[in-house]
Amino acid sequence: MKMHFLSGGRLRMRRSVYYPGAAREETVELPVMCTLLKHNQANVLFDTGCSPDAAVNAEARWGGVARAMVPMFNPQDTVIHQLGKAGLTPDDIDVVICSHFHPDHCGCNEHFKRASILCHADELAAAQSEDGAAQGYLPVEWNHAQRGFETFDGARDLFGDGHIILYPVPGHTPGMTAALVRLHHEGEILLASDAAAVEANLVEGYAPRNSWDMDRATKSLADIKAARDRGVKVIYGHDDKQWQSLRKGADFYS
Repeated sequence: MKMHFLSGGRLRMRRSVYYPGAAREETVELPVMCTLLKHNQANVLFDTGCSPDAAVNAEARWGGVARAMVPMFNPQDTVIHQLGKAGLTPDDIDVVICSHFHPDHCGCNEHFKRASILCHADELAAAQSEDGAAQGYLPVEWNHAQRGFETFDGARDLFGDGHIILYPVPGHTPGMTAALVRLHHEGEILLASDAAAVEANLVEGYAPRNSWDMDRATKSLADIKAARDRGVKVIYGHDDKQWQSLRKGADFYS
């Protein structure tokens, strides 16, 4: 199996969301990443990043959310354009795994018309709830499963071979999901998404301010830290220092 990291956009946000003690006016630029997994049974995409439309007119796409997450990217920096670096097109993707349904993680779902869309049952329920939009679940972003959503409750071994295992890590959102990837040469890698947005969250044990449930988010952070302590490499959802160090595009891990 090969694993490619692809750009899903870039955002400017208040630094205090992720780093307590930062001045209110201080901002930070954060990468948005998508992970392509070329498994022998299917091409799998973990998160689809930001919509290219957000780069053109963020307020039209995201409404008030655009004031909290300011796009700092061009349409070409989104995954539907970046897939070409790994030799694929959106029609080559068989499975899309949604870590959660925030706009910067599912914004290109609509472009994967052949893919099965997987998400945790609690995440779908939260997005479909009466106050879903008020919680940041924008239907224009997440509600594009052409054949309906395929949901799961507990851990799920995607292909039954231990190579891609989905784990609930609730807290940032009700159905927040991480993926444990097992590669032949690189070993175990955990795609934490926003369950561990930046390394400081894991090292210092505090959840970002934009968490749905701080207690559950902190518990999930502790679980992820335990995995890291036993040798699992953690890929953070928005850590720019780590992002700069990763192989990206055509370069891959195996």
